[in-house]
Amino acid sequence: MTTKSSSVRAGGKGARGGGRRRTGSTAPASGRPATEAAELVQLLTPEGERAEHPDYSIDLTPEQLRDRYRDMVMVRRFDGEAVTLQRQGELGLWASLLGQEAAQIGSARAMRPDDYVFPTYREHGVAWCRDVDPLTLMGMFRGVSHGGWDPNENNFHLYTIVIGSQTLHAVGYAMGIAKDGADAAVTAYFGDGASSQGDVSEAFNFASVYNSPVVFFCQNNQWAISEPTERQFRVPLYQRAAGFGFPGVRVDGNDVLAVEAVTRWALDHARSGGGPVLVEAYTYRMGAHTTTDDPSRYRLSAEQEQWKLKDPIARLKALLTREGIADHDWFETVDAEAEQLAKRLRDGVRSMPNPEPSSLIFDNVYTEPHALVDEERAAYRRFAESLADAEQEGGR
Repeated sequence: MTTKSSSVRAGGKGARGGGRRRTGSTAPASGRPATEAAELVQLLTPEGERAEHPDYSIDLTPEQLRDRYRDMVMVRRFDGEAVTLQRQGELGLWASLLGQEAAQIGSARAMRPDDYVFPTYREHGVAWCRDVDPLTLMGMFRGVSHGGWDPNENNFHLYTIVIGSQTLHAVGYAMGIAKDGADAAVTAYFGDGASSQGDVSEAFNFASVYNSPVVFFCQNNQWAISEPTERQFRVPLYQRAAGFGFPGVRVDGNDVLAVEAVTRWALDHARSGGGPVLVEAYTYRMGAHTTTDDPSRYRLSAEQEQWKLKDPIARLKALLTREGIADHDWFETVDAEAEQLAKRLRDGVRSMPNPEPSSLIFDNVYTEPHALVDEERAAYRRFAESLADAEQEGGR
């Protein structure tokens, strides 16, 4: 069960939804920003000790706590395997989530099955929680599909490469389900770099004006490729929500318990007619932006070493051990299961058949036959046949 005190929700009713509003600002009367510690919602310290917060709490069973740990271990293992496969030439690209497991698992496990997700290209942990096979994700990065999954089967949209555009898609979808009277919410994932995009500001404005049931979930991993956060915004990112008229919350993105508690509240707020919420998960990208990036060129190794001490998996493992919820044998079992997953993915990626080029270009473009597509397909086939004939001639 997740609770949030009424003192934080106080502040008058929203103009349209009848839900309560929260300013999202914790700046003192002096106008100076509050300290990072005061802003951050945390329920589990980096040492793995439980912490209390006046506004948020969560009560997970021992089984649920073990499940959250297993989720993070499995996701980290298949993410690492994908990086290795890319280095071996089996994938064209991979965007690693290393270090962001708690932000993704905590937020995804807070959702209900009828909630809808609009991801970027790094939400492998969210995809895992929505039952999208990691092998399907890797197929996209191998270039054998344009996505490979039905978005409506798991309420998990296809990955979006264009930075920030999915936030507008999410708001439009949220406006639609609100008009349909659906008891559901939408979550739009994006990064701190995407927050500088105009699409994101437009999405904030439309969501606020139309009181849309959408949660904007920003994984602030401190670096927009090679640009640090101080080059992206002058105030804490979550405080931007106040300028658009809806609540903003900063949560420890390496604390899976706090992330789940805050996201559950945000989703309930959105579903109940309270309108949008911005959740800033304060975390760190431990690896490269993608496998084409070299982070050593723009950030210090000492910074990464500091964040290793806040590792999301290590702190939950410490809690499970301290409270006697899991023992050495259980942790060994989870690690073995993760290795089995990695093997399945290695074998699966390497055995993926190369698709017919024309199927990637022309199939699944329109739901019904289209004269222009048929004409272009025929022209492509003639071109491909001419290349094959030329190769045969050259071999004689």
